[in-house]
Amino acid sequence: MFHSNLLKKAQKGNDLVFLELIDHDKEKLYRIAFTYVKNESDALDVVQETIYKAYTSIKNVKETAYFSTWLTRILINTALDFIKKKSKVVPIEQDSLERVESPQNPFSEDKLDLLEAIEELEEKYKTVIVLRFYQDLTVKQIAELLECPEGTVKTNLHRAINRLKIRFKESCINE
Repeated sequence: MFHSNLLKKAQKGNDLVFLELIDHDKEKLYRIAFTYVKNESDALDVVQETIYKAYTSIKNVKETAYFSTWLTRILINTALDFIKKKSKVVPIEQDSLERVESPQNPFSEDKLDLLEAIEELEEKYKTVIVLRFYQDLTVKQIAELLECPEGTVKTNLHRAINRLKIRFKESCINE
């Protein structure tokens, strides 16, 4: 995906090459951050902090192929730290909902319900759902990213999906 010479140049201090590497993943970073913090401004803050952390520690990347995974791990940790500092999950604001419903970003009501249901999951379940279905990572990639066994990822995915199924069955019965 990335050329090893670009990473090496960035590690030697070439800021333009670093920005080129970041530019490749910036939309993915924003989407993941927004999934966690549910606020455009906070998501941008999390991405900015992630880029700063990556910039200051880019020399720690050993394998070129794992640059994107390394960057995503920094983002997830930064987003979780941000949520802990705020000591609560920021609810979706009305103007954010209007942007989500705009023609540029056509979300159906079902997708909004799903996002809300995912948001209510415990962090370990939300993380594996986001990485598996929104970032399209394999179980093995998620295990490497989260530094845990593949069996744990599979268990957490299974439990998260079951909790979502239960929630949607209950919402269908209540309607």
